[in-house]
Amino acid sequence: MTIDIKGSVLKSRLGFVEELAPQGGLEAVLGRMPAEDRKQLSGLLASKWYPFELGKRLDEAIAREFGGGRGGYEFFERLGEASAEKNLGTVHKEFLVRGDPHAFLERTPMIYSFYYSQGRREYRKTGPTEAVLTTVEAETFSAPDCATVVGWYRKALEMCDARAPKVVEEECRARGAEVCRYRLSWS
Repeated sequence: MTIDIKGSVLKSRLGFVEELAPQGGLEAVLGRMPAEDRKQLSGLLASKWYPFELGKRLDEAIAREFGGGRGGYEFFERLGEASAEKNLGTVHKEFLVRGDPHAFLERTPMIYSFYYSQGRREYRKTGPTEAVLTTVEAETFSAPDCATVVGWYRKALEMCDARAPKVVEEECRARGAEVCRYRLSWS
């Protein structure tokens, strides 16, 4: 079984590229992609499911164009932050729980299902200001997607009024681990 992602995920990536490099950045990224991918990306619907592999190829094109060090990891973290700010500030604002990061994080399994068609993300509270999220049974994965998760949750915690939020990916399927595991902490 292959995994699909929502068009909103792809639209966030394209929007961030346009914001970052309004003078030709998006055209440069799309120019690095096959014609069929460009066609699909030109008619995206936020609520439609698309192949994860399309998103992976888009991420690779973005990394080649803007990446810099670490395969563009920092870029994708920033993209995740921008995506959280946009989506949690508008269409998914009901997920936020101001002043209670754990109440927000309890919604992690449901939030995951809004963006990915297969697999699940589990939440475990490990302390008053700490938690672990683990993505399991997702057959498709990529390091850039994991970096967006890091940035997304860091910004989401901040939007829940957590101070100095940190998100560290401790294990990653893209680097040979069994699962993707993220340790979250804040003050």
